[in-house]
Amino acid sequence: MMNFDFATVMVIAVLITGVIWLIDIFIWKPKRTQAAEKLEQQGVESTIISNTYKEPLLVEYARSFFPVILAVLILRSFLVEPFRIPSGSMMPTLLSGDFILVNKYSYGIRLPVLNKKIIDLGEPERGDVVVFRYPKEPSVDYIKRVVGISGDTISYFGKQVYVNGEVAKQTSLGTYTTTGEGLHMTGADRRIEDLAGVEHQILVMRGRGSNQANKVEFIVPEGQYFVMGDNRDNSNDSRVWGFVPDENLVGRAFMIWMNWDGVQNRVSWDRIGNFIE
Repeated sequence: MMNFDFATVMVIAVLITGVIWLIDIFIWKPKRTQAAEKLEQQGVESTIISNTYKEPLLVEYARSFFPVILAVLILRSFLVEPFRIPSGSMMPTLLSGDFILVNKYSYGIRLPVLNKKIIDLGEPERGDVVVFRYPKEPSVDYIKRVVGISGDTISYFGKQVYVNGEVAKQTSLGTYTTTGEGLHMTGADRRIEDLAGVEHQILVMRGRGSNQANKVEFIVPEGQYFVMGDNRDNSNDSRVWGFVPDENLVGRAFMIWMNWDGVQNRVSWDRIGNFIE
């Protein structure tokens, strides 16, 4: 999904601006004050004294930016973080070009950069759309739907998911038709899937990989999750590379706040504000 470590950059920026501000408070400012007071005693003109009191430009910037950067870091690390969808693996739920918001505290409070959970607030449930660090390359963020939780037996064959032996029922909505970023999937079968009581839409390509001989089955280990893309025949997910450990979770995706259709080069206003189900 993305591989720019924004949290690390923000932490470094907070440390640099904070240290500069503290050094000024305890070292540089007292020296400036002392020098200005000596000039006052010597009767030097007020303009020179005022310039002596004045903090350096570097300190002024650090003092101004520190609280702003700290607020952004806290907001993105513990509350809500924006992400951009770069591919169609979650169609029709999410399109390439969607900008989404991710709830960072749904599954616990984690320290930025270290990603260590310090407060446990819950666990993903079947049907949740989650952002996580790709297990094979943790610097890259992925987004998929949770299909299996710890202890589940997940099977996939004949275009259908089975959770602990029970089929996730599907209802066809007919042929998928759309424009813009989703145009390449026109002709796929659009279905509603009932995943243990959570209904959501999926896309499947008729005739591709539907042979019963292609059955795959997984038992989800403790503290890990089995995830799949809603675009079932066009998703690099747990069927290929395995499970997502709890420590790799970033948060739960809950809303589309912006969409840029790169095919038609315009904003798709009808997607803005849609909640992710």
